[in-house]
Amino acid sequence: MRIGVPKETKTLEGRVALVPAAAGDLVKRGHEVWIEKDAGIKSGFKDEQYTQLGVKIAPDAAALYEKGQLIVKVKEPIAGDLAHLRKDHLLFCYLHLAAEPKLTRQLLDIGLTGVAFETVELPNGDLPLLAPMSVIAGKIAVQVGTHLLHQPQGGKGKLLGGLPSTERGKVVVFGAGKAGSASAQLAAAGGSNVVVFEMRQDRMDEMMRLGNNVTALYPYADVVAREVASADLVVGAVLVTGAKAPHVMNREMLKGMEAGSVLVDISIDQGGCFETSRPTTWKEPTYVEEGVTHFCVTNMPGAVPQTSSQAICAAILPWVNKLASGDDWRHNQALVRGINVEAGKIVHPALQDMKV
Repeated sequence: MRIGVPKETKTLEGRVALVPAAAGDLVKRGHEVWIEKDAGIKSGFKDEQYTQLGVKIAPDAAALYEKGQLIVKVKEPIAGDLAHLRKDHLLFCYLHLAAEPKLTRQLLDIGLTGVAFETVELPNGDLPLLAPMSVIAGKIAVQVGTHLLHQPQGGKGKLLGGLPSTERGKVVVFGAGKAGSASAQLAAAGGSNVVVFEMRQDRMDEMMRLGNNVTALYPYADVVAREVASADLVVGAVLVTGAKAPHVMNREMLKGMEAGSVLVDISIDQGGCFETSRPTTWKEPTYVEEGVTHFCVTNMPGAVPQTSSQAICAAILPWVNKLASGDDWRHNQALVRGINVEAGKIVHPALQDMKV
């Protein structure tokens, strides 16, 4: 099969879907792999590293999409990509369509088959292609939140970990999946007092084992309001597979927070889990509501493309192999669950009620 890897076009997105070694493996399996010129540069990979392994270079996006049958990219297609996508393309990338009715309509009009990384689901409910980027986003949330608490960034001027003679900072995390766990772990390791809201008992147990400075609680509304009011950093990491994220914090709760505090919404790809969240980019990553700094960048792992590209590639390569094998991939239930749109119709159950 002809596999095409375009250059990512989202604002300040540096990832590439296939690193040279992975692309080379696909060539050895008999596939024809094309990558757009300089698509790997921001991740630290030159075109020569690809061509040495038998990968072909397309001079521009038009040529890349013309050659490819299976299009493998990282982020959802935007204007430039959509102009080149065809009905016969099999698209494999993050889509997050629950928060993108306009994009959903455009993909339906094209009529292609779109398999979303985030909805490829194993029988036990695990999301293997979402996991690595979730972990990275969880770590970035705390790193960015720590920075935004600095007074020159408009923050309250608090050091999260504290030190003798000062109080520790407080971090509240919603959700103890891959992203939330990574946030809680990093915040706790840095010395913060951490409160994690989670509904599953097994995940609450895991959070409590992170350390004596971690508390796991069920998200009763009055308890959430109380804990958020005294938080310095709040991280939202709530996920309902394929669906729009539920709001776990409203504006009234936000008003109870101290000015200069920080909110980071990892769930923004799926619409955001805070009432006051709206998508931002790495070019203009923050805004202030009710005196609280909001960070809602929709491609957080794109800031560390070397790490992210290596991680996502290792996760997706086995699935790319399956998709490139022909229609046999349709016998793989995890990939079938990943189909979001096909032949002009919405396929994934979580998207059936969308208005497009």
